Amino acid sequence: MKGISTFFRMVILFFILLPFSSFAQQKDTIPAATTTFKFKTVIIDAGHGGKDAGARGSHSFEKNVTLSIALKLKAAMDTAITDVKSILTRADDTFIPLNQRSAIANQNHGNLFISIHCNSSPEGTAARAHKQKGVLLLVYGFHRLKEQEEAVRENSSIFQEKDYKQNYESYDESDPSNLIILNAYIQKYRKQSIRFGDLLDDEFTGVDGRESNGVKEQGVLVLAHSAMPAVLIETGFINNPEEEEYLNSDEGQHEIVMSIIRALRNYRKAIGA
Repeated sequence: MKGISTFFRMVILFFILLPFSSFAQQKDTIPAATTTFKFKTVIIDAGHGGKDAGARGSHSFEKNVTLSIALKLKAAMDTAITDVKSILTRADDTFIPLNQRSAIANQNHGNLFISIHCNSSPEGTAARAHKQKGVLLLVYGFHRLKEQEEAVRENSSIFQEKDYKQNYESYDESDPSNLIILNAYIQKYRKQSIRFGDLLDDEFTGVDGRESNGVKEQGVLVLAHSAMPAVLIETGFINNPEEEEYLNSDEGQHEIVMSIIRALRNYRKAIGA
């Protein structure tokens, strides 16, 4: 019975996702001037929240830093990019399950998902402990789920959820139906996600003078479940005292927000929207 169920899921998903594949192929052949695509909605996701504090610094929690940056980003978008709607997945210190964050994005027909986070380095030798710094941009990489510590750390939020086993039981990289979903994601959204990640990286390093750990593909669930280009921004290492001060300061948060705004403008130009 399980094999039959999987077969029917594959068949259903094939016909559901076939138009996405066709669209991706057609879009590459249609001149930009004739496309009807409108870049209307950006989803801003403040990582963690409520009972899920996220990473910890010497005097601050990731959940508070990410919320502050997300609120500032929405305010900046409402002022600087008025023809694009911005929607927050949370606007206060509330715990929002990962699949609900993605559902908010999908139900609002988002065109881009931006998830704000803070990084944290593992304890090392006395000379290196808490010295790592810089931004990191993550896009979804399905096959690397079990290999990357950043993905494991970000996905650990699901264990705060009461019904996490039921909510995420279908997330199995050996399930053929999930491979069909992955294929659709790769065809339609992977390139756009990497493009936006690269533009963010240019702004953080070229304008703000921040160090960068690059744009990497990781198996982060909140990106996987969002049916749109998606980037998770690790804004800095909260357990590095120097970066913690920057991440909590108005100046630092303003710089981060303005880099995202510039990258958004450049991304719209790049995709002809």
